[in-house]
Amino acid sequence: MKRILNILKSFFTLVEIGVLLMILANVWVYALTNGRTYTRISKIPPRETALVLGTSPKMKSGLSNPYFTSRMDATALLYHHGKIKKIIVSGEKSPGYDEPFAMKNYLVYQEGVPERIIIEDPKGFKTQASISNCKNIYQQNDVIIVSQGFHNLRALFYARNNDMNALGFDAQDVLSNQSYYRNQSREFLARVLAVVYYVFGIERKG
Repeated sequence: MKRILNILKSFFTLVEIGVLLMILANVWVYALTNGRTYTRISKIPPRETALVLGTSPKMKSGLSNPYFTSRMDATALLYHHGKIKKIIVSGEKSPGYDEPFAMKNYLVYQEGVPERIIIEDPKGFKTQASISNCKNIYQQNDVIIVSQGFHNLRALFYARNNDMNALGFDAQDVLSNQSYYRNQSREFLARVLAVVYYVFGIERKG
């Protein structure tokens, strides 16, 4: 019986340490990105390029994805207020599915953004890959990252650790309770993975 109690004690100690490390990883992400995200167009400093992180343009129901349209609205706002000169739309491209193309089309035909300033990055399968491609393939260092606030923190963590002069511009979030709690819990774990990738030098390209 004593042996079983010792095993249980060790197990719960490991769980407590694991939870503490996860919390500390999130604190690190918040600390590194503190003061570098903006919600008001009048407050954000200009940068050369906007990096728009991809998401599906449609929901499973076939309706427009509000996360997608909010990111496009935020990107167009940056352009029309003279905060950026170029736009990289980064997302997944696979047979029958093309996030960068959908983003570019929406910006051009719905938001009045000139096509000539938009660059498609079809290899932005993951946030880390989008950041890496922006700097290493497209040679863009001074950027405003566009996504929802919960996502921008992790993206900025990657960018800051790539020595990029990056800011985040938060697109409008989807305010339903179900979406909020799902996104927050998922991002809590994703930030932990981001720290693990950084500490161990792991780069995800797909």
